[in-house]
Amino acid sequence: MVTSASSLGRNGVHDFILLRTSAVILACYTIFLVVYMAFGDPLNYHNWHGLFSNLSMKVFTLLALIALLVHAWIGIWQVLTDYIKCSKLRGVLQFIFVIAAFSYLSVGVLTVWGV
Repeated sequence: MVTSASSLGRNGVHDFILLRTSAVILACYTIFLVVYMAFGDPLNYHNWHGLFSNLSMKVFTLLALIALLVHAWIGIWQVLTDYIKCSKLRGVLQFIFVIAAFSYLSVGVLTVWGV
């Protein structure tokens, strides 16, 4: 059996489960934020700051950021594998996308946790 070092999961089923799990986490996070904005107090700095000062919201946001990283990593790998046949170009593009995704994760963690 051939395994790819750039695939996040061990096989297709594992990638499928990771994609679906990350999609559910991202959907829950999005629904929560939409409901909070639609039915909560008017949005201003103090309410928004109060929401993200809560430890559970910080953890939920971190979980959503990690889910976004996993989802993007597998999705980009699948798209590049399907459409870019030159393995060197595909490797370079994957590297660029992964660096960008980890940069977004880093900035998100620094923003949410205020480090």
